[in-house]
Amino acid sequence: MTDRAHWDDVYASRPSDSLSWYQQGGGLSLEWILETGLSPSAGIIDVGGGASRLVDGLLTAGYEDLTVLDLSREALETARSRLGDAGGKVSWLEQDITEADLPPARFDLWHDRAVFHFLTTASDRQAYVVRLRRSLRPGGRVIMATFAESGPERCSGLPVMRYGPQSLHAALGRDLRLVRYATEDHTTPGGAVQPFNFCLFERSRHP
Repeated sequence: MTDRAHWDDVYASRPSDSLSWYQQGGGLSLEWILETGLSPSAGIIDVGGGASRLVDGLLTAGYEDLTVLDLSREALETARSRLGDAGGKVSWLEQDITEADLPPARFDLWHDRAVFHFLTTASDRQAYVVRLRRSLRPGGRVIMATFAESGPERCSGLPVMRYGPQSLHAALGRDLRLVRYATEDHTTPGGAVQPFNFCLFERSRHP
C-alpha cells in the first residue's frame, strides 16, 4: 500500500477540514451504523478513519468499543486532539491495513470510507480481504464506500479503483451478503462533486 510519508505529508500540510474527503459529520456511514441496531458494546472498527468525524458521532451515540485504524500518525493525532478526554475511550491503531495484525473474530462492524479504492494491486486487495475476514465476527457487517464507476480516477495525487455494488461484492467475496447500497454525491470543501457507492454487507452466522 501507499507509504506513510505520503499521508503524513497530506495531513501535516493542510487542515483536515480542507481535504477532499472531509465530511462535517458522520454522513451516510453514521446513519447506516445507527440503523443496524448494534448494541453499545459492539466492536466497531473504522479502517482509514484518520481525522474523520465518524468516531465523534459514534461516541455521542453511546458506542463503547471503538477502534480507528489509519496509516498516518498525523491523521490520528488530529482526531485524538479534537476529541480531548473522549479520545481515551477509543483504540487508535497506526497501521497499514494490508499488514495489520488484528485479533480474530474481534469486530461486529467493519467500516471503510475511501480506503479500499486506493488498493490498486491484486496483492494489496487480497491482503485487505484476508484481514477483514479474519477479524469480522460471524453475523458481522461491513459498510464500505468507494468511488463509483463515474468517480475520479485519482485522489490525493494517487490512482484509485472505482466500483459498482456488484464489482465490490465480487472483490470482497460472495460469502458476504449484499444487503443494501446507495450512491451519494460527495461535495468536497473545494466544491467538486465526487460520486461514491456505499454498500452494506452481512456475514453469515454459520461457516
